[in-house]
Amino acid sequence: MMRPWFFIFALLATACSNALAETNSLLSTWLARQPDIKTWSAEFIQTRSLKSLTQPLTATGHVWFAEPNRFRWELGNPARTIAVRAADEMLVIYPILKRVERFPLTGNETGPWHDALALLETGFPRSQAELESRFRILSQSVSSNTCEVALEPKSASARQMMPQLKIAFETNDFSLKATELQFADGSTMRNDFRNPALNPKLALEIFSPTVGPDYKVVEPLKNAR
Repeated sequence: MMRPWFFIFALLATACSNALAETNSLLSTWLARQPDIKTWSAEFIQTRSLKSLTQPLTATGHVWFAEPNRFRWELGNPARTIAVRAADEMLVIYPILKRVERFPLTGNETGPWHDALALLETGFPRSQAELESRFRILSQSVSSNTCEVALEPKSASARQMMPQLKIAFETNDFSLKATELQFADGSTMRNDFRNPALNPKLALEIFSPTVGPDYKVVEPLKNAR
């Protein structure tokens, strides 16, 4: 099942100093363009790689984003899992199971779960300073018109759950191409985006889903203390 820290946005060392300067410039340009993104949506192909499986698992979905930190991920069609970041909480909805997991984002929670969830508040990074306040840049590489940057969360407790993530973007138009998350058990989750829409008009209801009275609502963070 998809978990909330899977959606965080979200970057290989080069031997040549000129190549490193180039990738630094590309990353700086990409970050400089982020404030222009007010809303964004795209289809995606999600690939899960697990040590216990010989073949990765794949699924399709759709994602919506609105500044500064609202998002909605839907996995499957019809959606089997919906993750929505609202103003002060995150909801992970399982329509088939009639179940909702609620994660408060009020700043009162502590521990690894809270730190991992806090990474979601970055959304699309608005500046290099914002990115570097949350992550260490481990490496950068450019190949086939794609720049990939590997990041490490600065929070030690967040690293317990997600040691590393990668962001890939196009070098021609600087659009987000993919994210890849690495988890503590060695599994990875990659999202490859397609058919993106920049600054579409999005209905507010996208980020405020209606939960029916027949759904069971639980708060996993209370059980994780």
